Amino acid sequence: MYLELNTIANDDRPVYISGDFCNWNPCDERFLMKKVDEGNYFLDLNKDFTFDKPLRYKYTKGGWEHVELDIFGNTSQNRTLSPIFEPHIDHVPLWRENGFTPFFPEYMPIIESFEVEIPQLKKIRDISVVLPSDYHLMPEKKYPVVYMHDAQNLFGKGSVYGNWEIDKRLSLLKKQGKSDVIIVAINHGEEDRQVEFSPYKNQVKGQGMRYATFIVRTLKPLIDKKYRTQPERQHTGIGGSSMGGLISIYTGMMYPEAIGRLMVFSPSLWTSPKIYFDAVEFFNPLDTKIYLYGGGKESESMLPNIEKLKETIEGQGFESNKILIKAEIDPEGLHNEKRWGQEFPKALDWLYK
Repeated sequence: MYLELNTIANDDRPVYISGDFCNWNPCDERFLMKKVDEGNYFLDLNKDFTFDKPLRYKYTKGGWEHVELDIFGNTSQNRTLSPIFEPHIDHVPLWRENGFTPFFPEYMPIIESFEVEIPQLKKIRDISVVLPSDYHLMPEKKYPVVYMHDAQNLFGKGSVYGNWEIDKRLSLLKKQGKSDVIIVAINHGEEDRQVEFSPYKNQVKGQGMRYATFIVRTLKPLIDKKYRTQPERQHTGIGGSSMGGLISIYTGMMYPEAIGRLMVFSPSLWTSPKIYFDAVEFFNPLDTKIYLYGGGKESESMLPNIEKLKETIEGQGFESNKILIKAEIDPEGLHNEKRWGQEFPKALDWLYK
């Protein structure tokens, strides 16, 4: 049997196949692939190599810190090889390098930062506008916009809580011609974060409605005037995680005329049961797409709450072509920035297909 592999060129690291047959050794010399030319390799599994059931395997560049990745920069699923002796061709789009998320420097986004007044909260806040790498080279092109919370955790050095690495993830999407968007990242209010993102009264009255109004009535007009955007609702999204996920779904429900794309990761629905009633009373979608994500190792209520929210929205009987909901569940998913960063490019790609 011949295994053939094509992958990105100009990478001199050797390629190995690892799997059940070598106890998942990532650099077994018996399974070192032969380089044919740039980006193309093959391995001849000799006649002495026999198996009677499918084998699981992956490609590596000599170690698990150099393992193959999918198109979004995430660790790919195990491959399966059937016991049929015929040529088998695989493709690897990306490789991990020294344990880090890969990126393409020439496609890294441009980031512009400035202060904006929030009259609804009587505060000043830093925002960052993340532009496609060729934004200034294409003066006629207009872009969809996604408003995202917790800018401190999204790119660059990140924060003490981690980093989504959306700048690196956007470079991978840009390289593939996917999801060419502007991201407007809003810094959270530090110690006021929870109250600003809460739409309801818990121990104290939440300021979520004021914050949502700021995004739609103050920030969006400013961004649409300053940058080349596609201002229509079907091109305008909002996204965040945890309390940021909660305020994202709330803002989408309160302002469906302005927002048509929602990226909701691990929403803190447990803090505000009233959100389900608001979903019934206020949500009136027009060509709306919602990407819901939750991890099984976040809390006992996370996955049931996400399923309940999905069922509540779908249960209103909207036409199937008016609202699309994708609920992505990871049974092993943790409540952290790294996991949300892995989900970000998948969500962005689906929301803006």
